[in-house]
Amino acid sequence: MIDLHTHTFFSDGELVPTELIRRASVAGYKAIAITDHADKSNTKWLLDNIVGVVDEIGIANNITVLAGVELTHVPPQSIAEVAQLARDHGAELVVVHGEAIVDPVMPGTNMAAIKARVDVLAHPGLITEEEVQLAAELGVCLEITTRKGNSLTNGHVVKLAAKYGAKLVINNDAHAPSDILPPELVHKIALGAGMSEEQFLKAQKNSAELVARAKGQ
Repeated sequence: MIDLHTHTFFSDGELVPTELIRRASVAGYKAIAITDHADKSNTKWLLDNIVGVVDEIGIANNITVLAGVELTHVPPQSIAEVAQLARDHGAELVVVHGEAIVDPVMPGTNMAAIKARVDVLAHPGLITEEEVQLAAELGVCLEITTRKGNSLTNGHVVKLAAKYGAKLVINNDAHAPSDILPPELVHKIALGAGMSEEQFLKAQKNSAELVARAKGQ
């Protein structure tokens, strides 16, 4: 199991990075990305705090750890700029907080994230067919999430991704210890969202490919 969307106390999570990573390792995860909420004001600060420690902590816990950000409520017209800012300061993974139906995300965020070619568009809500088709063309991964509320549109995302061949990944959007779900439960949630076993395995492969690319493997 790989989780490419997690939070620490550097944003609204409950855990320091070391404890988050330790708990994920004990739960059986092979890789994890720390992606605290970011905008233009704090992107550099966040990455300055984690880029230099993720490999050390990962090695100690026998898990691959990526330094990333989740661009959250960034105006659509600024997403490409802030995504590049994150990469310039060492982000190995850029996630964008998509247009989840439970959050007041600006319309146009999904499309702007896809056009910026971020790595993962998280909980994209009622994403349009045009957006999914472009995500497929540009190789942007769409998230299936286990998080309460944000998971309400998983089935819609699975259906359109299958129609247009868009890549999927499965993440917890973990903020607390209880959010680091056992891999077998993540599997059931994915199947409950309408994924086939083949799609589930492909999503796991997509996550592994993002990790390998981030680490230059």
